[in-house]
Amino acid sequence: MQTDQSGVDPTHARPAGVDDRTVEALGELSKALETIHRVRGHFYSAHQLVGGADLALDRVVELLRQAGHDEVADRVERELLGRNVLPGRWTFQIMEEFDDGYYAAFQEVERYARETLAGGRRHIYEAEMKERRRTHGMPGHEATPQE
Repeated sequence: MQTDQSGVDPTHARPAGVDDRTVEALGELSKALETIHRVRGHFYSAHQLVGGADLALDRVVELLRQAGHDEVADRVERELLGRNVLPGRWTFQIMEEFDDGYYAAFQEVERYARETLAGGRRHIYEAEMKERRRTHGMPGHEATPQE
């Protein structure tokens, strides 16, 4: 996997002594962290969607009452409006627990691995892949923005 690093910028260059398996493992760990970032985004989407649906229930209750359906309006108001999505939790509480727990731990372990094994450098695997795949001298294939 190791490649000519002449086009890899110094912030992404493989430190001396770091082998291919280590670079690959760090690349996979980075990829897994990116997946967790996406999960976090989906959680926030769910948080906003649930909140929006809960706020929409105000209008539902109002319309049902205007239409003379007080019993149905009462049930919507009593059983759904402001309801926890999980025992004792609204979505903001789930987000806080996720952010402070799993998400924070995942980021810390990924950072620890990079600092311990590669001097803190990020995306070494991707930088080397870019160098292998680009066509030297072709517009749009520059190694760095300065090239």
